[in-house]
Amino acid sequence: MDALITTDPSGFITDVNKQMELLTGCTRDELIGAPFKTYFTDPERAESSIKLVLSEKKVTNFELTAQSRDGKKTLVSYNATTFYDRDRKLQGVFAAARDITERDRLDQALKEKNVELEDATALAEKANLAKSDFLSSMSHELRSPLNAILGFAQLMESDSPPPNSAQKESITQILQAGWHLLKLIDEILDLAKVESGQVPLSPEPVSLADIMLECRGMVEAQAQQRDIKLIFSKCKDPYFVRADRMRVKQVLLNLLSNAIKYNKEKGTVEVACVENSPGRIRVSIKDTGAGLDAGQIGQLFQAFNRLGQEAGSVEGTGIGLVVAKRLVELMGGVIGVESKVGKGSVFWFELVSVVGPQLSDEDGSDVKLAHTHMRQGAQVRTLLYVEDNPANLKLVQQIIARYPDMRLLTAVNGTGGIEIARSSRPDVILMDINLPDINGYEALKILRSDPATAHIPMVAISANAMPCDIKNGLEAGFSRYITKPIKVNEFMDALDEALESAEKKPAIIK
Repeated sequence: MDALITTDPSGFITDVNKQMELLTGCTRDELIGAPFKTYFTDPERAESSIKLVLSEKKVTNFELTAQSRDGKKTLVSYNATTFYDRDRKLQGVFAAARDITERDRLDQALKEKNVELEDATALAEKANLAKSDFLSSMSHELRSPLNAILGFAQLMESDSPPPNSAQKESITQILQAGWHLLKLIDEILDLAKVESGQVPLSPEPVSLADIMLECRGMVEAQAQQRDIKLIFSKCKDPYFVRADRMRVKQVLLNLLSNAIKYNKEKGTVEVACVENSPGRIRVSIKDTGAGLDAGQIGQLFQAFNRLGQEAGSVEGTGIGLVVAKRLVELMGGVIGVESKVGKGSVFWFELVSVVGPQLSDEDGSDVKLAHTHMRQGAQVRTLLYVEDNPANLKLVQQIIARYPDMRLLTAVNGTGGIEIARSSRPDVILMDINLPDINGYEALKILRSDPATAHIPMVAISANAMPCDIKNGLEAGFSRYITKPIKVNEFMDALDEALESAEKKPAIIK
């Protein structure tokens, strides 16, 4: 119950209820005729509340602290209005004081919890940043030696004269192990990103038929190696889902790869696409493998848990399914499995169905990349590669040595690279990011600010392969950002683009 008080216009109490007596520890007779302000810890504020009511006609949620005779303090919310007699003559103020001590205590506790939450959030963000920095550093340290291993193995594989059968088998083993290690690095980075919710997604209408066709082409060779029959059922309708195209492809490839790897010899993998419920499309991947028991299904989506397959001959990391599950969930879908021991498994995921994109009336045309290398009688083009790692330098030297229309200059640090760029004016600059003196970004900034070199296209080549690294590189002004280990075809395509761009940007002569 609220404490009720009436005062005359001068602020003297004219009447109270029983709750006011309890609040102040005084009797009704003691209160009547006493100044209202004397029963509060801040008399001036209490007096101002009476004056405020008289001027504004009412006041709401005005906080005061009442003090009883024995010193007990109570925080109250003061609400008041003026009242009049039947002739509309002002008689005074009618006020109600509600005890809000408990509410104030809860508010204070909530504020403290919010502060704790903010501190915890800041700490978590700091920890995530530290983890991202560590993963980026780890990725760089692992990718640098892999670049040499895979790069030289690719050169040996395509060397002239070609390797003999024994050498070719050894090279194949090196490449398989190298690409598997690279895949492991990428999957660990992927897991870290999805666990921290830092996966960039671009939701759009995605054709499942197109995704299935692309994925089929990518796993056919793997299936043929194990004599696995692939059956892709034709979608009943042209289903579209709202999702990130690249991530849907990643999920389906993971499930297809698992269905092939853990299948029996000469088994089958059947892929189907149906509208499982209104507004949701299900993609299912059925295999004829050993199947899973209830215990294994319960552990299926745990990181690094391969369900006892660690000692087997099938390569794996125990990460792919965890990443797939999180990606599907981030796209608003669900993923699951149905399995029987000895009968095989059906892995499936569902995504939200949407209407397909509306095609514009504008005509499009296919554009083919024009390769500038290996042209008969072509003008010799000059490239500058700034790289402090001798193995990486040698790899690119051997790649470029195959093209007589290209000349390669090298520098082992950023300062030396800038000097050569200014004196030789190369057509394209290939720039490592982590250099011993200044980094690639600083070198880029210096060269862009010099009119003599500002026009030269620059391609970043780095083992910093996190998405944020690539994004930062492109935003800084690199025309392309190639991650190590170098894929020779991708490298040459990037070089083609840069050389074409160089032809369109004439040098500025001082």
